[in-house]
Amino acid sequence: MKIDIIKKELLNQIDDKINKCYLCKELVEKFPNEKTVYIGKDNDILLIGEAPANNGWRKSHKLWTDINGKILPSGIVLQKLFDIIERNIFETTFLESVKCYPVERKNLKICSKNCKNIMLEQIKLLSPKLIITLGEFPTRNLLDFEFKKFSDVVGNIYKLDSYNVLPIYHPSPISPKSYKGNIPIFEKLKELR
Repeated sequence: MKIDIIKKELLNQIDDKINKCYLCKELVEKFPNEKTVYIGKDNDILLIGEAPANNGWRKSHKLWTDINGKILPSGIVLQKLFDIIERNIFETTFLESVKCYPVERKNLKICSKNCKNIMLEQIKLLSPKLIITLGEFPTRNLLDFEFKKFSDVVGNIYKLDSYNVLPIYHPSPISPKSYKGNIPIFEKLKELR
């Protein structure tokens, strides 16, 4: 499904609201880009990351890419997974759960709560068929129920309003399950598509 002009304008208005937000003023560096949603060719799948990477989109202005034009390690891992479902991460709609860069990782929880309503507004406008959450923070921020261990929800599809939400392990190579732990999820996803 393509995003029409009206929805793009509404997304721009949300970005204006984000630029004027100071709820996390002492905890973050503002996201310097005009747009906080990357709109792919087709938005039937929406990827939700946890927060802007220090050396990625917020500085390069290009998704999954550093300031030197190199694909970030998380992007490399995610693309390998997307190869399984014959998709391109650079053609997939993307947004961050937390809109600004948390200076300290410990503030992700607070920032996630502060950004939740904005994220939900963006999701509603994008109306994807499937939301893939990248890691624990966007998953906890989106799902309306408590879970003890992230591994208990990874790979399961949850219904949230009219959306299907699929949590996966964060694709950062720092995570031991970033690639191998996600392969069975993407193989199953390929069968469902």
